[in-house]
Amino acid sequence: MNLNRIDLNLFAVFDAIYTAGNLTKAADILCITQPAVSNSLSRLRELLNDPLFVRTGHTMTPTPVAQNIIGPARQALELLRKSVQHSHDFDPSIAEKTFQFACRDLIEASILPRLIARIEAQAPHIAISNYDIARVDVTNAMASGQLDFYADSATITDPYLQKRKIAEDRLVAVARPEHPAFSTALTLDTFLEYGHIKIAPRKDLDCAIDIELAKLGHQRRVAMQSHHFLTVPSVLVKTNLIACLPYHLAKHYDLAVAELPFTMQPTSYYIYWHMSATDDPAHKWVREQLFKAAESFQAAPPNSEAA
Repeated sequence: MNLNRIDLNLFAVFDAIYTAGNLTKAADILCITQPAVSNSLSRLRELLNDPLFVRTGHTMTPTPVAQNIIGPARQALELLRKSVQHSHDFDPSIAEKTFQFACRDLIEASILPRLIARIEAQAPHIAISNYDIARVDVTNAMASGQLDFYADSATITDPYLQKRKIAEDRLVAVARPEHPAFSTALTLDTFLEYGHIKIAPRKDLDCAIDIELAKLGHQRRVAMQSHHFLTVPSVLVKTNLIACLPYHLAKHYDLAVAELPFTMQPTSYYIYWHMSATDDPAHKWVREQLFKAAESFQAAPPNSEAA
């Protein structure tokens, strides 16, 4: 038997005929026409190479093959019905599922802990996994179910992705405690006097700081480049280097913090998910918890030291 030819609807018709005993009543049960029932029965007879039912007066009598498969067929149909029904039900207190995230730096340090705290209190069997992924791979990973949520400051334009702004932050200058450049108000000359840690995912990529300085006709001296923010504080405390970090990340560390000596637009952060998951109850529930966690983050005063 070629399993690729099996249409589950045929077994629903088979069950209805077995229950009703004739094609007309089976059609009434299924709310379809009697010719449609006859056509489905013909296809199933061909598929199983058995008549399945023989006419006895006004009744369709099942053959031994039909009698043998009705039990498993009904179990399979019931399992399918329950699976469909349960896919629309979601109880966070008993749900067991791992949601795959890809987010970095600010989101991982400030919003993800808030989300995990909310989930732990309401859904103890739901887990969060966070990993890195190339931006070009996001859509395919979401479409295949390998990734549930992606957070980034960049705007991704894709018709299959949904997005929502969840946070906003500003860059600040940071250095080791008691750094001489931070003893008074940080000036542009002082900012440029020291070596810097540049944060960029690729070697040849200019970051927002470099782009803004270039507009002003300046260039900083880059002493080190890192592809993410989280290693920067451990380097700063051992050197006289300066770095620029999102404020809500920098405040978690024992660092000297100063406003930048030039104007920068705030950075917006977005959460993305695949449109196919928009109405999924489990995904929707986690999404709502994420939005609430982000709201508590955004509600903190701009210069608050709250975690």
